[in-house]
Amino acid sequence: MKKFNRRSFVKAGLAGSAAVLFGGLTGKKSEAKTLKNPIKIAHQAVLSGNFATYGKFHEMGARLAVEEINANGGILGSKIEYTMKDATLKPAVAVRNARYFVEEWGADMIMGIDSSGQALAVGKIMPQLNKPLIVTHAATSQLNENLVFKEGIKQIFRVSVPTYQDGISAAFVASKLPIKRWATISPSYTFGRVSWKAFKETLKKLRPDVEFVSESWAHFGTVDFSSHISKVMSSNAEGFFTTEWAGELISLINQGQKFGLFKKFKEVLLSLGGAMDVVEALGKNYPEGVWISCRYWYEYPPTNVNGSFVERFYKRWKRYPHYVSETSYSAIYAYKAAVEKAKSVKTEDVIKALEGLTFVTPAGRRWIRKEDHQAVYEVPWGRVAHTDKPPYVTLKNSIMVWPAEVYYPHPPFKENDYPPYYNNK
Repeated sequence: MKKFNRRSFVKAGLAGSAAVLFGGLTGKKSEAKTLKNPIKIAHQAVLSGNFATYGKFHEMGARLAVEEINANGGILGSKIEYTMKDATLKPAVAVRNARYFVEEWGADMIMGIDSSGQALAVGKIMPQLNKPLIVTHAATSQLNENLVFKEGIKQIFRVSVPTYQDGISAAFVASKLPIKRWATISPSYTFGRVSWKAFKETLKKLRPDVEFVSESWAHFGTVDFSSHISKVMSSNAEGFFTTEWAGELISLINQGQKFGLFKKFKEVLLSLGGAMDVVEALGKNYPEGVWISCRYWYEYPPTNVNGSFVERFYKRWKRYPHYVSETSYSAIYAYKAAVEKAKSVKTEDVIKALEGLTFVTPAGRRWIRKEDHQAVYEVPWGRVAHTDKPPYVTLKNSIMVWPAEVYYPHPPFKENDYPPYYNNK
């Protein structure tokens, strides 16, 4: 498999975009017989506590999509009615919300969810609720690989990138860097451990000479990272990788700067460093030269669809879109496309229409695999550089990206099959 550079990838992506661009993103009004009025979409995410920023960014993206669609005639002539509830991070709360949405509020589709544990809990009851669930954040690969592919729960879909982006694509970046000894400070729960495992296994296949010399596991809610930073800095590691996120990543970066973390390591990879809450909090204090990614970056891809979305989002909210803003926005447009394709809001018809759906979104072209209902799309990595305008961070001159088919595991999901296809020559 040859490595794609930015120019060849963008050229290939743009060539295929026009054919699959659907009406909602072009501003074309929906003209058809009304199927149901209103069509009800329910959304849940974290709206309280230390991660409340995520829920707010979810809602911004979703509300922008609803406002645009309703202003342009709705879905087959039906307006969208939208509601949102706080999911906290507790599985029981997410399950209770899902039941309320369907059984009491009458939702036609439910979406959102930040926690992997919540996604799995809600996913297991979807056959009972029998409505489409479109996950826009929770990253566990078990959602699609186990619940959809192995157990056959067809109501579940995901439009966001799972841990493939956080661990596997990070290893692709690391494989091109002229260092071989790596360390991590990562979350002590499943997400952090699975991402580090994927990073190690993939990088070892791509670069057999690498070594993993230090690990430090931070419990959920860590505020003081000093002991973790001291541990990895006392090693002989040359590179540093982490999947810490949100406020915990901000704390790690701020404390790491005081300890000299970013001077100690030659290369630093922050899988969720491109999340807009982190970028906004750090601004010009973001360490230059570190590699960051997330699950959507506002500067990529450099298409009219994305550029227009960023402009509209900023005009509406006076902030740049977070990755959960983009995934929430695109989830609603995916549902719209499926209903218009099926000419129905019946769950079985919408499922059939979503399976194999290819559509263009701000994040680029997405393709929803029929086998596991995972949306496939590319997300870039880049080195942090500063600008004079908000959000004061740019990756424009250092974008590194690979086609998603290269680093997404494929059905039937064999154990340790990382990466699925790759020739590093």
